[in-house]
Amino acid sequence: MVSDIRIADYDYPLPDGRIARHPCSPRDACRLLVRTAPGAVGHHDFRELPELLPADALLVCNNTRVINARVKMRKPTGAQIEIFCLEPAEPRDYAQAFAATGECEWICLVGNLKRWKEGTLQKTVQLPSGGCMTLCATLLGPAPGRAYRVRFAWTPAELTFATVIGAAGYIPIPPYLCRDSEQTDAVDYQTVYSRIEGSVAAPTAGLHFTDRVLSGLEARGIKREELTLHVGAGTFQPVKSEKIGDHTMHTEVVSVTAPLLESLIEALEEGHPVIATGTTTVRTLESLPYLGRKVAAEPGLAPGKLHVEQWEAYDGKPLDTVMALKALHGYIESRGLAALTASTAIMIAPGFHWHVTSGMVTNFHQPQSTLLLLVASFLERTGAPGEWRELYDEALTRDYRFLSYGDAMLLLK
Repeated sequence: MVSDIRIADYDYPLPDGRIARHPCSPRDACRLLVRTAPGAVGHHDFRELPELLPADALLVCNNTRVINARVKMRKPTGAQIEIFCLEPAEPRDYAQAFAATGECEWICLVGNLKRWKEGTLQKTVQLPSGGCMTLCATLLGPAPGRAYRVRFAWTPAELTFATVIGAAGYIPIPPYLCRDSEQTDAVDYQTVYSRIEGSVAAPTAGLHFTDRVLSGLEARGIKREELTLHVGAGTFQPVKSEKIGDHTMHTEVVSVTAPLLESLIEALEEGHPVIATGTTTVRTLESLPYLGRKVAAEPGLAPGKLHVEQWEAYDGKPLDTVMALKALHGYIESRGLAALTASTAIMIAPGFHWHVTSGMVTNFHQPQSTLLLLVASFLERTGAPGEWRELYDEALTRDYRFLSYGDAMLLLK
């Protein structure tokens, strides 16, 4: 059973020197390992991607934008407190939270919590547009997991929280980079097509794209669509249990539009490959049929109730992918939604039945991670158990760079 998979079987040696601390410059100069079939591997530069994708492919990207989620403040005693904003609490909607003026509440991780049991912290910040802003933070109480609810209030009150966090915080680069955020990360740790604020980590497979690559895709007539998954800190959560059945998968918010669903339905009906840019895009695409099955069974279900559970994809219930996507499209249209917002905790591991994704661009992931399980699952669908290890060994042998700022893979069926 999938739940009996041992995470220790998805380990590999990753020398510290192989972790990329900074991206290539330009970003599309990074290397690209291309796997077209079991045992068929080529080595390219990422800028060649447009020529390497099938001409009839539909490429789907995650347009989420990383926020300056880490805020450092000091108590009057001098103790430094770091607040890491995870997700909005009041208002709960991301767009409304970033548009909030005067105050809002967030679910946060708090560094040096033992020094901040009560009281309000205060910080004065110079605004890029000129003038100053005063930001206050009040600890309200515990939230699920190791998080806490924090109220932010600021003056001038007419400023939006997007402006506030942009001025007061800084980009939360991954902990495994083992360095502080630098000024260059404000650009490097965003995709060139990022638009919708809300992530606390970048969809890193998209970091390799440049305007040159996007122009090359357009010139070849490769269609590109966007969706939104706001990446949470849980993406770095290690699997601490021996078996993955005992691991709690993190929940992330996704948003999709009717035009995206129309493109997916057309691609699937006509047999065109759907290529996902990164594991966040994969998680969204593979969650959509399960969301569609829900609304087909219960058309009156409120959008706020739409959620894919961790093990829902393994329940053995019949699922027609195209019919499910059409049901989800009808749900969006009937309610006049500009976009459907839902959430997913889907676990994709060997044994998962893939419905939408037929190829992916992805980075090289941490040992014993759920992201590595996802990649292994994709490769094993073509009857090549353990192929992930062969590809990773090949990349290590050929001096590829690993993790967020590292090199990339293109995996095709």
